Amino acid sequence: MNPSASGWIKKLESELALNNLFLKFTREEFYDALRSCGFIYGSNQDIVTQIVPKGDLQEEEICKVNLCLALYYAHYNSSCKLPFVESVINFYSEISDIKLSFFKDLLGGTKSSEQLEKIIHKRIQIDANILTKNFNYFIINALLYVDVLAYQQYLSKNAFSIDYIKKLEAAIVTISLDVLNSKEEKNDYDESLIKLFQSSLRFNANANLGYEKAVSYVSSEEERYYILDLACMATWSDQTIDIDEQHFLEKLGMDLQLPISRINHAIKIVNLFYTLNKDNIALLSSKNVVQSFYNNSSKMVKKLITRNSKRLYQELKDSKELMVLLTQSTVRDLNKEEQQKVQEQLLDIFKSIPSLAIFMLPGGALLLPLVVKFIPKLLPSAFDENRVDE
Repeated sequence: MNPSASGWIKKLESELALNNLFLKFTREEFYDALRSCGFIYGSNQDIVTQIVPKGDLQEEEICKVNLCLALYYAHYNSSCKLPFVESVINFYSEISDIKLSFFKDLLGGTKSSEQLEKIIHKRIQIDANILTKNFNYFIINALLYVDVLAYQQYLSKNAFSIDYIKKLEAAIVTISLDVLNSKEEKNDYDESLIKLFQSSLRFNANANLGYEKAVSYVSSEEERYYILDLACMATWSDQTIDIDEQHFLEKLGMDLQLPISRINHAIKIVNLFYTLNKDNIALLSSKNVVQSFYNNSSKMVKKLITRNSKRLYQELKDSKELMVLLTQSTVRDLNKEEQQKVQEQLLDIFKSIPSLAIFMLPGGALLLPLVVKFIPKLLPSAFDENRVDE
């Protein structure tokens, strides 16, 4: 399954026909599964309950699948008679009609899984420019679970409430930012997290609430779980939660009418999640912007080459001079003239493979050295006489 290509929702639904045990989870169990994979924290590290293999999917693609599965679970556990795809498109149409414009060109006409794929893709983006976003800390919206909670409300009441999303977002941001802004000294994590919350907001009208007012806006059990977990995430700035911070979280949990066992469990899980995944989460990375660009680009290039390796190999075989130069590049540095030939001939090949069109965009040539790096590793071993399998 490739969430970056058309048809992935149909493919996912076919997979669910074979593995739908997660639909039997209680709401608390499914929420905890979403938290364990990172969806609740806005850092998707795996697919919820490993319903389908993670494979080589990037975080953005995992996020798409998790959002779709969370909406699917809500639909399954409702009394809605409409098909899943039509119901979710109707839900996002309601949001668009009332406030938002970024779905405007996607809505209307026949409600299809392809249309929903475009909506989900648009929904998770903060910056959709594939080159620019390599320079950004965050490309995933941190408050996607708000959509799931709002969709549950939509299904239960058979109507959309804009006030519900406004109040919930305002409560989440007020409490989370209170945690961050109360710190005498803020590190890079704190400042980045504040920007992440702010960039994830869609409605700012009620964002400046007092603590007590914010807590009063929280009603359902899952909302309480969610706000507590986001507060735990905000508190985890120095890679630990000290005594004062734990007391604050305990007070918050009590104000949210949660049992102490749930509060302690939330603290334990956030410590475990970030300790296990700290090297894979941009929020916790101390890498400079150039290193961040290189790492993100490397993942993108590797995925593109892997998914097009058979066709790319065939195209390379038909270009003998390029094949020779790429083979030599594995054992020596190419001179400027040879590098220019590689660049020109690779761009000619990419014209014939639509999914590699990113390299034809302005600035796309910056990624070509990464292509040269990955091709010998990903194509058949005969391509590189000196290849050693690790």
